[in-house]
Amino acid sequence: MQASQLNRAVDVVREAGAVVSATWWRFFDWLAVTEWRQLIIIWLLGLVTFGMLQTPEPAVWFVLISFAVKVLAGAKRKAELEAATAGRKADVATLERMLMEAQMATLQAQVEPHFLFNTLALIGQLIETDPAEAARIHACLIDYLRATLPQMRASGGGTLGKQVELSHAYLAIMQARMKERLAVGFEVPDFLASAPFPTMMLQTLIENAIKHGLEPKIEGGRIDITAKVVHATLQVDVRDNGAGFDVHADDGVGLANIRERLRLLYGTQAELVIEAPPGGGALASIRIPYSMMEVHQDGS
Repeated sequence: MQASQLNRAVDVVREAGAVVSATWWRFFDWLAVTEWRQLIIIWLLGLVTFGMLQTPEPAVWFVLISFAVKVLAGAKRKAELEAATAGRKADVATLERMLMEAQMATLQAQVEPHFLFNTLALIGQLIETDPAEAARIHACLIDYLRATLPQMRASGGGTLGKQVELSHAYLAIMQARMKERLAVGFEVPDFLASAPFPTMMLQTLIENAIKHGLEPKIEGGRIDITAKVVHATLQVDVRDNGAGFDVHADDGVGLANIRERLRLLYGTQAELVIEAPPGGGALASIRIPYSMMEVHQDGS
């Protein structure tokens, strides 16, 4: 019985010690981050309050102890707390960046196979009806993959010049397929070639213009790709004179992915704008913050 009581007493003492220790460290941390001006105001309020109660001793002891702790160890503890906070913020930022990269990789993976599967299906159809044309498109596809596969695997970074190069390779395949039904024009100033631009977005807009604008028309049509800087914004436009686009309709997978990737990369600083020009067709515009990027030795 006595042993049991002794054990309970020991447990009570331990719990009380833990509470006192936790309270002390909370008080210590509070002192470390509290500015001197606020602390002086608290001291004065404490002295006045306890003075009115005619028991100034607790307030005096509080002032003396807190002053000593603040002077002797407050700066060091504040630095430790700030370092710990910075470390937690860095960890959160790293996790957010990893999540963003995973999200963008998932979004991009949904778009990439579409063009490849369609091209392989076309080659399969032509093998029986037009073997020579199937071989030509197959050769174009091999050249396309050799030149652009590294870009397709990039999560977000790239240059406008590389994306234009990729689009040229893509359109070479589409022109082999559509022949005279597809005309193409590019107007991209040379100085914009090194401007950062997300991968695969330009090709997605071109693919969307062909699928929804030109292919439904028997005579086909024309696509024009232009780029310019408006104030501090890089604006890349894909215009077609096809069947038009319902600006009130919901985005398909490709356009929805572009919007989401722009949000992940730039927040509210970038946008995808879809318009119906007065002359018909559709105009899709990607607008991102403009900046230049040094060209690396590998040309990427």
